[in-house]
Amino acid sequence: MKQKPLGRSGLYVSELCLGTMTFGGAGFWKAIGTLGEREVDRIVGTALDAGINFIDTANVYSEGESETLVGSALERLKRRRDSVVVATKVRGRMGPGVNQVGLSRYHILSSIDDSLRRLRLDHVDLYQIHRYDPTTPLEETLGALDALVRAGKVRYIGLSNLPAWLQMKALALQDAHGWSRFVSAQMYYT
Repeated sequence: MKQKPLGRSGLYVSELCLGTMTFGGAGFWKAIGTLGEREVDRIVGTALDAGINFIDTANVYSEGESETLVGSALERLKRRRDSVVVATKVRGRMGPGVNQVGLSRYHILSSIDDSLRRLRLDHVDLYQIHRYDPTTPLEETLGALDALVRAGKVRYIGLSNLPAWLQMKALALQDAHGWSRFVSAQMYYT
């Protein structure tokens, strides 16, 4: 399996990344996939044995169940933490409350703790914003992400499904404030 640097970082990831949107099967996500513990363990183990070191999930996939299954699989498979790059995302609705959705500092800071608990990890290697939140100032989102990197809960940050103009605006703000910079972009249909 070929390894490539993740963006401009020094972190190397496999050319192929294991996506986990079909892990679980709760809520809306049931229509996409309903893979359970046994299947997830087999898929994750096979991927890691084939040289894939990069696993991508999101807090909203099956209402957190995907993260739980990934964390459990890594624990059961007894893989060294430094041999797997784990990515997850934040933005989607995670409960009925008014602040349980979006890219506010409040939602980002509480979501990372929930994701870490579900993944059974002390840090996430790549934390990605999952689309744009028009109700939250971009500066608030970027400042919260930088705080997570500085706190050691997140190693790198990335984005998913943002228009190019917004990516450029975010990078300019990150540079202007000295905040951690996005190192990856996960775009529609990639």
